[in-house]
Amino acid sequence: MTKESVTLRRDMHYLQLLSNSFPTVAAASTEIINLEAILNLPKGTEHFLADLHGESEAFQHVLKNASGNIKRKVGELFAGDIRDKEQRELCTLIYYPEQKIELIKAAESDLEDWYHITIHRLVAVCRDVSSKYTRSKVRKSLPPDFSYIIEELLHERTDDTDKAAYVTVIVDTIISTGRADDFIIALCHVIQRLAIDQLHILGDIFDRGPGAHIILDTMRHYHSWDIQWGNHDILWMGAAAGNDACICNVLRLSLRYANLATLEEGYGINLVPLATFAMETYGDDPCKEFKPKLLKGSHLDEKTMRLTALMHKAITVIQFKTEATIFKRRTEWAMQDRCLLEAIDYAHATCTIGDTAYPMTSCLFPTIVSGPDCQPTFELTPEETQLMEKLHHSFQVSEKLHKHVKMLLSHGCMYNISNHNLLFHASCPLNADGSLKSVALYHGEHYSGMELMTRLGMLIRSAFNSDTEPELRQYAIDYFLYLWCGKDSPLFDKSKMATFERYFLTDCETYKEEKGYYFQLRDSEEVCDRILDAFGVAGPNRHIINGHVPVHASKGENPIKANGKLMVIDGGFSEAYHSETGIAGYTLVYHSRGFQLVQHEPFTSASDAIRKGTDIKSTTQLVELSTHRMHVADTDKGDELRAQIDDLRQLLYAYRHGFVKEKK
Repeated sequence: MTKESVTLRRDMHYLQLLSNSFPTVAAASTEIINLEAILNLPKGTEHFLADLHGESEAFQHVLKNASGNIKRKVGELFAGDIRDKEQRELCTLIYYPEQKIELIKAAESDLEDWYHITIHRLVAVCRDVSSKYTRSKVRKSLPPDFSYIIEELLHERTDDTDKAAYVTVIVDTIISTGRADDFIIALCHVIQRLAIDQLHILGDIFDRGPGAHIILDTMRHYHSWDIQWGNHDILWMGAAAGNDACICNVLRLSLRYANLATLEEGYGINLVPLATFAMETYGDDPCKEFKPKLLKGSHLDEKTMRLTALMHKAITVIQFKTEATIFKRRTEWAMQDRCLLEAIDYAHATCTIGDTAYPMTSCLFPTIVSGPDCQPTFELTPEETQLMEKLHHSFQVSEKLHKHVKMLLSHGCMYNISNHNLLFHASCPLNADGSLKSVALYHGEHYSGMELMTRLGMLIRSAFNSDTEPELRQYAIDYFLYLWCGKDSPLFDKSKMATFERYFLTDCETYKEEKGYYFQLRDSEEVCDRILDAFGVAGPNRHIINGHVPVHASKGENPIKANGKLMVIDGGFSEAYHSETGIAGYTLVYHSRGFQLVQHEPFTSASDAIRKGTDIKSTTQLVELSTHRMHVADTDKGDELRAQIDDLRQLLYAYRHGFVKEKK
């Protein structure tokens, strides 16, 4: 018996199933031809974004312009043919077709001529961005109303004299039937869709900005994306899972930036009970340390500022109490030293950390110290307990929040390996010598590197699965807090989260959060290679891509580290970071010719982009240029297609030697 025959007998069940899809020699052969052809198409463009932090308007603009990829293509296509201003106008039309058309119609004297010129230009751009894909894939991206027409225009050229009249009549008829606006809008959306093949989000959709829910609504309809969860995503996922400490942290961060839109408008979280409790309990407290940080363009009247500060302090105190409860329940985390409410000398207004007593900015804690004996109590008061029950219920019944969490679970995990690139949000815990650190999880089992990340992904999912054993599920729900602020969490990796110190202690030295060894050693090429090896990432041009930590470009920090092995692309979308970084961060584009790192300046507004034709001012830096134009064959998809071709060749052998009968 031949080797092929032995293999066939072992795989016979699979081949019988495969024959249902390819029932004849002709069908299997045609598919092999198709797949071999796809291998030789140019590699699709990947788009990497990180740390969106609720800045939905800036995110949507970067998504529309593909981090300048569309602008680059327009420039290449029309260089020397149309002026820079016309190129900008065309780009703006592609980004915001509905709004831009209305402005054009109000200002353009010869609208029919504009329609003719614009449709031809858009078809040229669409033809260019679709050149990386099969006709079948492009066809699936086309809107049903105009699918046939767009396909005809994409594959007929006006420089073919025999077809010029045919193309002209198609465009004339689109205009004469009053469908030009709809056709242009449809064509612009197709260009946006085809400009990017795969979107990678390296975490932190939530917090600070007002539109995390809008970002996730946008992603519901995006064609192909994945996410590597960030610490702020995990915090909201923990809140949805029922972790009260995560709920408190979510509320505290929202109040800190006076950003309640995501909570109230996005997810319908009822904050009236918190406001009522805060006014009744902290009405006599100045709450100076809890005055919200207003970002540019934000304004609150004095009464709202005052109420926000009261709510901010109320939920912060409850947060420290609920965190302490979990830290004491999970002694293996060794985080009892973070129960700092118990380290306060309430009579002298000091807090002892280590051997040092630090003066406090305020020592007004009506839910901890009350009565003539001033004996502190660290349990939730009956009023706080009742409030947390209401808040907990509000998070549990938020249908939209749970839909969005399901999206994060279905599209995401702790890490991803894509085309020789290792993606994760923040850190891979390391020891001082750069070796992988072993971290204890459930029942004290230790894991490091890829296995740690994989186990954490499984643990997170177990918090949402109804068939999870109750003890494990409770541990998983608790563990969201450790992922948020635990020393060995891959999403935090610092000595402590100094939230208490920043609110209540006067000594700024106590605010320092010492970064873990990953952040200290990630500029070492040897360390990066060790991590890549541990995750099984092969190839000569392999990289680690992170977000999480803003790059201080204004201070000369380089986002490219370890001799090009690691790239940090914290998008800096959040306005809260702009004064710190000097820019609005980085995004990354990986197309068939290599990597381009795009440095952005702060986004003004979509209305400015539409009216004035302004784009995000960006500087593009070539990180790595390929020696040859990469094809699908050079990617992970290429590996998949080659495996499919091997299976189909095996099916052909089975057909021709009688192991499987054709279904003619």
